[in-house]
Amino acid sequence: MSRSSYIFTSESVSEGHPDKVCDRISDTIVDLFLGKDPEARVACETLTTTNQIVLAGEVRCAAEINDDEIEAAARDAVRDIGYEQDGFHWKTANFQNFLHEQSAHIAQGVDASGDKDEGAGDQGIMFGYASDETPQLMPAPITYSHQILKRMAELRKSGERPEFEPDAKSQVTMRYENGVPAGVTSVVVSTQHKDGLSQADIRELVRPVVAEVLPDGWMPPEEEFYVNPTGTFVIGGPDGDAGLTGRKIIVDTYGGAAPHGGGAFSGKDPTKVDRSAAYACRWLAKNVVAAELAKRCTIQVSYAIGVSKPLSLYVDLHGTGRVDEVKLEDALRQLANLSPRGIRERLQLNKPIYARTAAYGHFGRTPGEDGAFSWERTDLADELRSLL
Repeated sequence: MSRSSYIFTSESVSEGHPDKVCDRISDTIVDLFLGKDPEARVACETLTTTNQIVLAGEVRCAAEINDDEIEAAARDAVRDIGYEQDGFHWKTANFQNFLHEQSAHIAQGVDASGDKDEGAGDQGIMFGYASDETPQLMPAPITYSHQILKRMAELRKSGERPEFEPDAKSQVTMRYENGVPAGVTSVVVSTQHKDGLSQADIRELVRPVVAEVLPDGWMPPEEEFYVNPTGTFVIGGPDGDAGLTGRKIIVDTYGGAAPHGGGAFSGKDPTKVDRSAAYACRWLAKNVVAAELAKRCTIQVSYAIGVSKPLSLYVDLHGTGRVDEVKLEDALRQLANLSPRGIRERLQLNKPIYARTAAYGHFGRTPGEDGAFSWERTDLADELRSLL
């Protein structure tokens, strides 16, 4: 039996964290290719370190995209994040591009041909999750962790808090009682900052941000409010630590409150089920909770490379369900085509909508009119209720 009272922690990292810089660049390249050819294939990995940006991976595109366009897109992504530092500058960092054509052997297994539907781009398992503990139907600790850093970035970019630099981390520890968030026991924020500021200075700049984000009365005790606990944090970003695409998969999803299949999202076009099927599972789980069929829902699917149909669909309502889980699985199969093509068409994923997913979570976001975060819609809730 699961515990109903416990303490749980989730962390987030800002768009200026070295790994998130790489995620942003990789997803910007995905958008560049999809903007030219909605059927483009992209698997882009990025490495950053002191004044270095390196791309590697495989692409296929019906349109011509030259190296200058790719370099300009990568540099624009870094500029938007805000890096204009001696050790990492959007304009002067050395840029190397090792992207090359996709393997023909992979293409023949994945592409549709004759009577064969488009197959999954790889084998693997993917999970989706939803919980009614926040309006976003997301776990509370990761939601607040994201919101703290997102607000700090807004203040930095607006010029209201020029003391903040792009690299930052947050961590929220929450107390649950009877399965419901009941308060915050500690908060950790570490942020890169302008030189010449003390730890106490940064603490007082961060304090109102945390107080604004957390519900009234939820600020932790003073001795459990940690800001830059190591002291000075001036050298950060890729100059402080090397970054790689795909190293923050728990930050990207549910903050550890739900399983993860292991595959990263960023840098991958939507034929890759690591990305698209994880989005579909979140969409389904969110609709189950939005339909008030359960307070919590985890969904798993699995695929084989080159095979269009999912090998399995599993639903766990964690003892909170109002319907039979087997019947719910059957209903979801009726309502959703979970083949790679079916997911892409239903969620309209073949669009340049991915750069904005690279920081502050792929889930719990607001769907956009251009199709961004389409997997956050609750358009299946009524149909689910009628079937069950």
